[in-house]
Amino acid sequence: MPRTFVWHPGKGPKTVRPIPAPSLGQLRITQVRSAIGHSWRMRATLEAIGLRHHQQSVVQADTPSLRGQLKQVRHLVEVTAVDAAPASAEG
Repeated sequence: MPRTFVWHPGKGPKTVRPIPAPSLGQLRITQVRSAIGHSWRMRATLEAIGLRHHQQSVVQADTPSLRGQLKQVRHLVEVTAVDAAPASAEG
């Protein structure tokens, strides 16, 4: 059976969006690409982060362990820093 997919080093994105600088605050993580076609390990990492559906967003505390998880699936997620100022309730 012929191979239908060949990985070439020159193919793929030239750059990957950098993860924001460590702030030890809150990070909003949005899954921007599907886990279909990726390894079971990447799917398990997305579930561990709290992402179960495509385009879902979660807010997590910024920790070194979360940074390691994000590094493994950085091509599937988008990370933004969350403002630390809580919304004031006016009533």
